[in-house]
Amino acid sequence: MTSPPKSASNSPALEPLSGRVIVTGASGWLGRRLVAALLHGLPGVPPFENPPALAELVIGIHSADAALEEWDDPRVRVVKGDLRDPDYADRLCRDGDGSLLLHTAGLIHPRRVKDFYAVNTQGTQRVLEVAEQQGVRRAVVVSSNSPVGCNASPEALFDEATPFNPYMGYGRSKMLMEQATLEIQERGKLQTVLVRPPWFYGPYQPPRQTLFFEMIRAGRVPIVGNGENLRSMVYIDNLCQGLLRAAAVPHANGRVYWIADAEPYPMNRIVDTVERLMETEFGFQVAHKRLRLPGFAGEVATLLDGALQRVGVYQQKLHVLGEMNKHIACSVAKARLELGYTPTVALEEGMRRSIQYCIDQGLLRP
Repeated sequence: MTSPPKSASNSPALEPLSGRVIVTGASGWLGRRLVAALLHGLPGVPPFENPPALAELVIGIHSADAALEEWDDPRVRVVKGDLRDPDYADRLCRDGDGSLLLHTAGLIHPRRVKDFYAVNTQGTQRVLEVAEQQGVRRAVVVSSNSPVGCNASPEALFDEATPFNPYMGYGRSKMLMEQATLEIQERGKLQTVLVRPPWFYGPYQPPRQTLFFEMIRAGRVPIVGNGENLRSMVYIDNLCQGLLRAAAVPHANGRVYWIADAEPYPMNRIVDTVERLMETEFGFQVAHKRLRLPGFAGEVATLLDGALQRVGVYQQKLHVLGEMNKHIACSVAKARLELGYTPTVALEEGMRRSIQYCIDQGLLRP
């Protein structure tokens, strides 16, 4: 592939987003923020401060979810369903000629391992195949860090050339999803861009992230090993910027990008930052304690998690504990160079906004 053309400001040229945009997973954490960005813009994130001039925004949500008042816009069409439903993709992509698809839907913490594959792999493949048939122009597909597993050392950051080494069932389902996406890309009818984000944080967070804050407040958050393992994170607006750039840069077609904050953070720093902000800026009483576990506790959790998943059972807390002592960190150098990606929010400000969101929503009370 040729290198992307650069403008005079050394940033790649962006095609304006217009016409019809389809967003899957719109009632989820990422999807909801992405829809807000498309309808109202991303404040403080050039060049996306103002919303694009869309003719129609098709919002795909799970059949159990309700449409939100914030989507009350004449351009919005809500489609309910499940990626496992045979006709869901058809209803999403109907009359899709020239449309843009932003595929954020996925399953991360199911009850059964087989659901990873039914949703993340087969469901995504079905959506992309229908998009291809309906003439959708480009699909930006959200993957994960899990297809490449964990870093061998803190110095060996993941990049786009890192080989697959999937971590458990979720990682394998996303690896197979990426491979299916690339196969469709090679047919030449549908442009695709794969985006790999790590651990999200920011507004619209699900209960599991609020629980993380509560555990820090109460002194019950586990630190496995010395807590200096590196974790890449991505503030939700940084991720939305990356997705919109992946949609708008012509030469992103066929490529894979890591989208994360500018640098990875040691686990201790993540916990310390949340604790300090809760206490000094928001008036929470915090315990100033950690649930310190030896490093082998993470390895035992990983072994048990793997054993359960081999018989089809997924246990969320065990899975998360198994990751707590591991390096999971990436470089965003390629996204900076080729997409012009510039993360505008780092850990402290992002966590400040996250805590404020939780307070505003009544999820946390000082």
